[in-house]
Amino acid sequence: MVDLLIPGPEGKIEAKYSHNKNTDSPIAVILHPDPSRGGTMNTKVVFKLYKIFALNGFSTIRFNFRGVGKSEGVYDNGEGELSDAASVLDWLQQYNTNSKICWVVGFSFGAWVAMQLLMRRPEINGFVSVSPPANSRDFSFLAPCPSSGLIVHGDKDNIASFDSTKILAEKLQKQKKVDIKFKPIKGADHFYENYYNEFTEIVENYIKENIT
Repeated sequence: MVDLLIPGPEGKIEAKYSHNKNTDSPIAVILHPDPSRGGTMNTKVVFKLYKIFALNGFSTIRFNFRGVGKSEGVYDNGEGELSDAASVLDWLQQYNTNSKICWVVGFSFGAWVAMQLLMRRPEINGFVSVSPPANSRDFSFLAPCPSSGLIVHGDKDNIASFDSTKILAEKLQKQKKVDIKFKPIKGADHFYENYYNEFTEIVENYIKENIT
């Protein structure tokens, strides 16, 4: 794992990067929860996702949005954070020019930003969206959703509504040409405490089924 400071639209972006030695390894960018609520790239679920992807052959990067840790700038409620994510993806692609598989992964607020990045970057061909806040953020831009992917949500989540995400997933599942998997975790809250094994198994299985 390497500590990095990547040039971004508001100055430096603090990141941690794990490089896979295969020249054509898949790449993944991992986005953290709402900075205004204490979300960082070291949030447990984000770290867990980072490890899962790195262990499954991805060159993987996680980073702090503007104003978090050593990342310069100030919180921008989504728009600026989307620009940060795009800059990090640019950097990742620059160092993995042979990669054919590019996934975006987000947790909570990070899932909302990740899905917006998915809409803007046609080279992204997979996603994992964990506890997307479909009750408090607008996901109507996913019309249509350009890529297949996985949505994971705990059914005892009291921060991001499970029911709202279920409705969003069902709507996306009706779209043609994409395969959206929705995996509820029974009993899990927003942070998946005591459910990490099940969480890891779901994400790992999805990666293995979709990376050949």
